[in-house]
Amino acid sequence: MALVEAGMTVGLGTGSTAAHAIRSLGRRVREGLAVRGVPTSEASAALALAEGIPLVDLNGVERVHLAIDGADEVDRQKRCIKGGGGALLREKIVASAADRLVIVVDSGKTVERLGAFPLPVEVVPFAREQVRRQLLALGASVEARAGKGGPFVTDEGNRILDCRFDGIVDAAALAARLDAIPGIVGHGLFIDMADDVIVGRGGSARFME
Repeated sequence: MALVEAGMTVGLGTGSTAAHAIRSLGRRVREGLAVRGVPTSEASAALALAEGIPLVDLNGVERVHLAIDGADEVDRQKRCIKGGGGALLREKIVASAADRLVIVVDSGKTVERLGAFPLPVEVVPFAREQVRRQLLALGASVEARAGKGGPFVTDEGNRILDCRFDGIVDAAALAARLDAIPGIVGHGLFIDMADDVIVGRGGSARFME
């Protein structure tokens, strides 16, 4: 990634698009670029180590210069739905710590209004059913995400409820409602967080205006 400069601490996102960025950064590291990575999932950490990228725990750094991640949906205001890969909580923590968040998506993930992709909501297991009832009251259809042989379990040991709304009219208001529900530790609405969005189309890429 050309955005990464020597000496940076870089947040490494999760998912297929972020994996491409990690591999690209790995090539630059093997060519001599000195950087450190803060992974947002165990999967991203494993890939980064395989690529030769030195890693550091978020608690061990004072500054994250840049975070690079993908998204499941992004609108014209650079608001995103993230969490299809199940790492939304760590992704949001790293994104909030970064000086600059760059979202990289293909053109098929740009939308006029968020909500076609189910909104992931991460909940502590103790509160799963209580939270589910409150999400239903907000007008969502709710499905517990399944994993291999049982419920999907995040790296933090939590569960994910995938919520479908009939279009998200006011993303900021919905985010505030979700933030206020005890038991929800994170959700996939990333509002006013992305500084830049890079949209790939065919063999080219451009910054979203």
